[in-house]
Amino acid sequence: MDSIRLIEYDIALLVRLTTSPSSRIGNLDRSEYLLLSELDKHGPIGINVLSDHLRLNVSTASRQVAALESKEFIRRYPDPKNGRISLIEITNEGQEILHNAQKARHERLSDILKDWSKEDLNVLQKNLTRLNRDIKNWKQ
Repeated sequence: MDSIRLIEYDIALLVRLTTSPSSRIGNLDRSEYLLLSELDKHGPIGINVLSDHLRLNVSTASRQVAALESKEFIRRYPDPKNGRISLIEITNEGQEILHNAQKARHERLSDILKDWSKEDLNVLQKNLTRLNRDIKNWKQ
C-alpha cells in the first residue's frame, strides 16, 4: 500500500478516535472547541475572518456561533469601525469551559504519549503543524 493511502487512513482514524462521543472532554464537541480556541487566540473577530481561519463556509460558522451564543460562551457586538459588521468574542464563561477542556485534553494526551521520547514528540508536533498549514494553504 502506498504512503499517501496509509496517511489518509491514519488521519481518518485519528479524527474518529479523537472526536468520538467517549472522547468528548469538557462538554465541548470538536466544532465548539475549535471555534472557542480560535476566538481565545484571535478574538474579537468578524464571522468572515473566523470562517476563513477554520476553513468553514459562513453559514456553517454562523450556525456554530449562534449555538455558542445561546450557551453564553461567546457574544456579538457591533464593530466600532464598521457598524454593519458584528465582532465575536469569547465570554468569561466560554474561556473557563475552554480552558477546562484544554487542560483535560492535555492531561489525556500526556498520558497517551507518556512513553514517547522528547525527540519523537517534537517530530510529531512539527509534522502535524506542517500538515495543518499545508492543508489550509492548499487550493483545490
